[in-house]
Amino acid sequence: MNDGVYVGNAGKDAALDRGWLLGHFKDAVDPRHSEAVEIKWGVHPRGDERSQWVKGEERTALLVLISGRFRVELPGCSVLLEQQGDYVVWGRGVDHSWFAEEESVVLTVRWPSVPGHAATEKSRA
Repeated sequence: MNDGVYVGNAGKDAALDRGWLLGHFKDAVDPRHSEAVEIKWGVHPRGDERSQWVKGEERTALLVLISGRFRVELPGCSVLLEQQGDYVVWGRGVDHSWFAEEESVVLTVRWPSVPGHAATEKSRA
């Protein structure tokens, strides 16, 4: 990190902060600090799932499949991401959960970056 620039590797950096690369939770002097958006590089082994549904979500989210086969559960529908680049967007107030049908890598973007919404060890998306 130097002069407002950070160069890294998503796979390596994600392992340091439960997958999160950018958001309000990074130090204020870190170029990856943002009050506007959060970005996560999620690596999920086959069978990995969110243990509980996220309820009362205050952010909008975009989840993009990089590799694998990943299912996002939303109220009233199940979205299967099968091809690289498949994505789903859900808005504020939409509950969700997920399941990795195959080993998967997903990129999640959430906005805004809201303090007080810390992921627990079991919640990764």
